[in-house]
Amino acid sequence: MYVTDEENPRLPFLRDKTAKLTLSPGCYIMKDKNKKIIYIGKAKNLRNRVVTYFRKGTDHLTKVAKMVSLVYDYDFIVTDNEFEALVLECSLIKLHKPKYNILLKDDKGYSYIKVSNEEYPRVTRAMQKENDKAEYIGPYTSGYTVREAVDEANSVFMLPTCKKKFPQDFNKTRPCLNYHIKKCMGVCLGKVSKDEYGEIVAQAVEYIREGSQVSVEKLNRAMGRAAEDLNFEQAAKIRDRIKSIQNASARQKIFDKNLVFVDVVGLSVNGDNACASVLMYRQGRLVDKVDFFLGEAEMADEMLQDFLLQYYGNHMEVPREILLDADIPDLIMVEKFLRERAQKAVTISVPKRGSLLRLTTLAKSNASEYLSIKVGRTGKEIVALEELAKAMGLSKTPKYIECYDISNLASTNMVAGMVVFENGRPNKKFYKKFTIKTVYEQNDYACMQEVIQRRFRNYFEGTDEGFSRLPDIIFLDGGKGHVNAVQPVLDEMGINVPLFGLVKDSRHRTRAIATGGEEISVSKNRAAFALITQIQDEVHRYAITFQSQRHKKSTYQLELTTVKGIGDKKAKKLIMHYKTTQALKKASAEELKNIAGVNIDTAKQLYNVIHDIDLKE
Repeated sequence: MYVTDEENPRLPFLRDKTAKLTLSPGCYIMKDKNKKIIYIGKAKNLRNRVVTYFRKGTDHLTKVAKMVSLVYDYDFIVTDNEFEALVLECSLIKLHKPKYNILLKDDKGYSYIKVSNEEYPRVTRAMQKENDKAEYIGPYTSGYTVREAVDEANSVFMLPTCKKKFPQDFNKTRPCLNYHIKKCMGVCLGKVSKDEYGEIVAQAVEYIREGSQVSVEKLNRAMGRAAEDLNFEQAAKIRDRIKSIQNASARQKIFDKNLVFVDVVGLSVNGDNACASVLMYRQGRLVDKVDFFLGEAEMADEMLQDFLLQYYGNHMEVPREILLDADIPDLIMVEKFLRERAQKAVTISVPKRGSLLRLTTLAKSNASEYLSIKVGRTGKEIVALEELAKAMGLSKTPKYIECYDISNLASTNMVAGMVVFENGRPNKKFYKKFTIKTVYEQNDYACMQEVIQRRFRNYFEGTDEGFSRLPDIIFLDGGKGHVNAVQPVLDEMGINVPLFGLVKDSRHRTRAIATGGEEISVSKNRAAFALITQIQDEVHRYAITFQSQRHKKSTYQLELTTVKGIGDKKAKKLIMHYKTTQALKKASAEELKNIAGVNIDTAKQLYNVIHDIDLKE
C-alpha cells in the first residue's frame, strides 16, 4: 500500500530530515501531529532504516502505511551498537505503549480439574468451584492444559466419559463404541466394583498431579505386590495399565521429563491478522498456555522476534530454553538480550525434526485455532494459507486468490473460468466466465493470455466489482509453459502479482506448483496441498461446466437452422432472447414469429422442431 504526499503533506519534510540522519545504530520514535508517540523501532543504521518509511513509491504493508500516513515528526536516540538499540527499544515500548507496536494482551481465565462426588466418580474440567463436595484440583490459568490433562487421564485409565449414571444404569444398554475400541473399561456392564473403580480414579488423579513417570513407578510396585499375593488377574490388569501409560507417553505432549524449563512459541498469520501461542513446560510437564492476538500482521519473522522481545522483556520468568516454529532475523542478539535480562543461560532454537518439532507444530496449531476464532475461519484454513505462503516464498499470507483454466472441444466453444478463494474458501460471488474471442484454433497459451489481458483491462477500467481488486496470487491450471506465456502480459500491464501454475499428474491430480523455470513440491504440506487441490478441482469444474453449456447451446442453435428461413443470425437471436431451452419451448408460434421476424408458417415449423428437440433430450 502506497502513501502519497497528498495523504500526508509532511512527507517532503520527513524525507529531507531523514537525508541528514546519522548512519549510526539507535532507536527512532515516530509521533503524530499531537506529539503522541505512535511507533518505536530500532536500527543498526538509522538513516537506511527510517528512509524506507518515507521514500516515494514504497509499497508498505497495510499497518505500516497507516502509521506512515499519521507521522508528523520523529525523534531518534543514537546508541553505540545494535544490541544497545534493541535494549532501549524494549524499554521505550514498555514505557510508552505505542499504538503501532505489538501490545500484548493475553486471553486468560481459570480452570479446575473436577473429581465428582459419586459412587463412580468422573474426572472432568470445570470453570469454577461449586459447593457440591467434589474434589477440585487447581486452579490452572490455562483451560487448554486442563482439557488436555483430563482427556489424557480418561483415555489412559479407560474412564467413562458418557452421561450414564452408575450403578443406576448398569446393563440397561449395550456398551458404546469407546468400550469396543479400548477407550473405556465398560463400567456400564456392571463388572467393575466400586472399590476397584475408586482405586483406578485415584491412580488417574495421581497421574494428573505427578506425571507418567511417577505413576508407572507406583504401578510397578503395585503389580509386584499383586504377583506376590498370587493375584495374577489383578497384576495383569495393572500391567495393561502401565503399558497404556507408556504408550500414551510416547505420543502425548503433556509430559516430557526432558523439558525442565522450556517455552514453545508458535505464530500464526492470516491476511491482516496474527496470533502467538506460548506453551510452558516446567519440571517435565505442560503447566500453562497463553495466547496473544497481535492485531494487524507484518512480516512474520519480524513479528515473531518483536513478540519475543516484548513478551520476555515484560515477563518475570524467562525460561532456560525457547523453541520457535520459525527463524527470526536476529536470533543471536535476541538470545544475548534474554540472557542479560534473566541473568542466566538462555538458548533459542528452531527444531527441524523429532519430538521438539511436534511441540512447535502444536504451538503453531494452537495459535491458528485461537486466530480462527478472531477472524471467523477454521484453524485448518489458516494453516493451509500459511503453508502455501511459506512453500512459495511469499512475504505475506495470501488472502485473495484467483485461479484460471481453459476448456475447449477441439477448436470449438473455447472458454475459460476464473474462480476466487478468499481466506481459504470459495467466494462464488466473484467467479467469472470468459468466451475466447481472439483465438480461433486450439492454443491454451494464447487463450490464457487473452483472458488475463481482459481481466486486468477491466481492473484498470474499474467497471466491474469482481475485477476491482488485485489478487494476492494468480494460479493457472497448467505448468511452467503457461506461466512463461502469461508473465510477459502481466509485466506489460504493470501488474505485480505472484504467478504460479498448478501441475497435474497423469491421473489429473494435483502434483506440484510451477514457476517459470521450476516446480515446487507441496505434498509434504498437507493443508496447503489440500487447498490447492481444492482450488484446481474447482476451477476445472467451473470451466468445463461452462464449456459444456456452450456446446449444448451451439448444438441447439444448429438444430434450429434446419428450418427453412432460419439462418445462424435468427437462431442466435432466438437463443439470446429466451436464454434457456425451457423458456424457448414455452414460446407460442406467434411469439416465435415476432422474435425471429418470420412468417407464421415458418414459425409453426420452428415450433415443431423446438418440441422435437425437447423430446430427443
